[in-house]
Amino acid sequence: MRTPDRSGYINPGSSQTTGHDKHVMDYVRILYKRRWIALPVFLVVFLIGAVNALRKVPVYQSRVQLLIEKDTPNVATLDQMFQSQDGWMSDEFYQTQYRILQSRTLARRTIDQMKLWDAPRLGNGPVPKASISVMGLFWSGVYSVIDLAKGTFADDTPAPTTTPAAPVELADNLPAETAAQSGRIDQFLGGLSVVPVRNSRLVEVRYTNTDPVFAAAAANAVAKTYIQQSMELKFNTSKEATDWLSGQLGEQRKAVEASEAALQAFREKNGAVAISDSGSDIVVARLADMNAALTKAKTERINKESLYNQLRAVEGTSGIDALPLILANEFIQKLRSDLTDLQRQQAQLAERYGPRHAEMIKIKTAIDSADAKLRLEIMKVVESQKNEYQAALAEERSLQSALDAQKGEAMSMNRRGIEASVLQRELESNREIYESLLQRTKETGISSERRSTNIRVIDEAEVPRGPISPNVPRDLMMSMATSLLLAVGLAFFFEQIDNRIRTPQEMKAHLGVPFLGMVPSTGKNSDANPLITGNVPANFAEAIKTIRTNLLFSSADEGLRTLVVTSAGPGEGKSIVAANIALALAQAGQRVLLVDADMRRPRVHEIFQSAQEPGLSNVLTGNSKLSESLRKSTSVEGLWTLSSGHIPPNPAELLGSRRYIDFLTSLESHFDWTIVDTPPILAVTDSAIAGRHASGVVYVVASDKTSRQAAQEALGQLEQAGVHVLGSVLNRVDLVKHPYYYAAYYRKEYAKYYVNAG
Repeated sequence: MRTPDRSGYINPGSSQTTGHDKHVMDYVRILYKRRWIALPVFLVVFLIGAVNALRKVPVYQSRVQLLIEKDTPNVATLDQMFQSQDGWMSDEFYQTQYRILQSRTLARRTIDQMKLWDAPRLGNGPVPKASISVMGLFWSGVYSVIDLAKGTFADDTPAPTTTPAAPVELADNLPAETAAQSGRIDQFLGGLSVVPVRNSRLVEVRYTNTDPVFAAAAANAVAKTYIQQSMELKFNTSKEATDWLSGQLGEQRKAVEASEAALQAFREKNGAVAISDSGSDIVVARLADMNAALTKAKTERINKESLYNQLRAVEGTSGIDALPLILANEFIQKLRSDLTDLQRQQAQLAERYGPRHAEMIKIKTAIDSADAKLRLEIMKVVESQKNEYQAALAEERSLQSALDAQKGEAMSMNRRGIEASVLQRELESNREIYESLLQRTKETGISSERRSTNIRVIDEAEVPRGPISPNVPRDLMMSMATSLLLAVGLAFFFEQIDNRIRTPQEMKAHLGVPFLGMVPSTGKNSDANPLITGNVPANFAEAIKTIRTNLLFSSADEGLRTLVVTSAGPGEGKSIVAANIALALAQAGQRVLLVDADMRRPRVHEIFQSAQEPGLSNVLTGNSKLSESLRKSTSVEGLWTLSSGHIPPNPAELLGSRRYIDFLTSLESHFDWTIVDTPPILAVTDSAIAGRHASGVVYVVASDKTSRQAAQEALGQLEQAGVHVLGSVLNRVDLVKHPYYYAAYYRKEYAKYYVNAG
């Protein structure tokens, strides 16, 4: 609150304000004032929500319960085939299966099996009705205007035609999705959801549709297709391994036959060779060790090559995720889990934001980065397996070269004996490799013929007996809560952005000047110039008397004689306030002169229905005497008026002249009070000039019209002019329109006291 200095002057520039503790009734008054905003919003939003709830089509949900067991890999190394693999797979296995259940490939195969490509729509239930949306109606109008503008200013030049690209072949040699197929897949996936059962190996495949029969059929079809796809993936992987091993087995059989033929031919030609000397024994022992090492290296190379060929066969397809090397890699499974979490977050954000929202762009960038990291790690695994295979191959070749060198040395010592031994060892080596390949081929063939699966249907989907939505009571409650929250929020929002001064408390808090009183509005149908001597409401007359009382108390301490009445801008009722203050002082037995110093847009002569000339301008220019210009009021004893007179070209110069000062001095001996009505302070400087020669200024603010900035700026100009602001008056307060808003200052029950006190 602005504090007065030693002379009693109140500084308008002070930032100190009067504190005010908020009460619940303050918020009620705000809601009552903004009821014409809050009520329509509440009704419109609630009615839209109610209509949407009542017109919703019943939706049914059917569910299949699956048991998904962790399975061991069918293709493993030679010494790991059909061995226990407990703990080889982490829980990311199930996250992978959930993603497969919701994949577009599985949906496409399901649609193929159900023959839904050419169906008019999914299911025979009623078509869901589009919800009515307030924002949708608003944006549709905006887009219509944009489209109209584009049509008006668009270039008539036809766009160049482009040749459509050939359809891209998918990994399973199926043509790429067409626009119609993509839309149908999206429709099918829109009703599909996968819900894992916590702390179990069970998962529920749910399908939602307006047709209960179709919902059950779709859920069962998804489960069946998922099981078939899992079995086919295992079968294809084993079959590819079997085919490769069969080729290797044929080559190795030829190698064994060639070794046997060579050994037999050597024996027939040279006879049996016996090696008895120690040197030959050493060479033979070395050859045996190298043959053993080479045999082991070849076996290792074949294993590595088998795994590498498997990776190459499924590289770039979804089948690579089911390979043991990928599933056993904890880092890859962690990346896959992170990717799944990000995609789940994207789905949740998509329900609240559009695709161009900053959060959606951010999560998409994170998904792309996670997917790139995942693919990079898979490539590293493939590259690592390739390197291991190449290393095994290099080691085999190295051992082969060493073995060849050792053969030369053996031949030099005992050519025929060593040659026979080499042929024998080579034959044994080829036989060992052949037998290993034969065993592996048989095992892989058996595994490829196995059609068992680690996925079982526990409960098939049944036709649901009742819909899962709509829940009309719940939807109505949500609609009411949403509409109420929005209505209250808008009411307080508009109240917050409305910076007009409305209450005496705001006058005290934002202007920091003493508050003299509040003048109620007399209504639209009342007299344009309401005076307390006329037919005005009792509260209006009592408000003027309250201002009079405050002025009389102020004059007792400061000896006030001349009061200037002004406002921030035009149309705030300062002239009516000045006239009524003069009438009230005259009714109290004071001798009062009301001077119309607004020589630009004078009003006093209109209010009292008197002549405009001669008046103040005539007196100050010497064209008329004061005694000739004064007019005595016929309604109230003790009141005289002085009109503005002829409108001069220089009102500010007249008010700042010596004649005006002498004029005010001459009035002190004849009148107790001089009330000077001046122009608005923000429009012209007349009020600041006249206020310097007055005892004080009464500052009038129109309720619900004058902004805080304008009121503060006007007080700032008065401060710069060195004017003493005596107090402020809040004018044109609408007690009828906002009775609760001003309940702290006025109530209807007070009216009987006004009548009795009149």
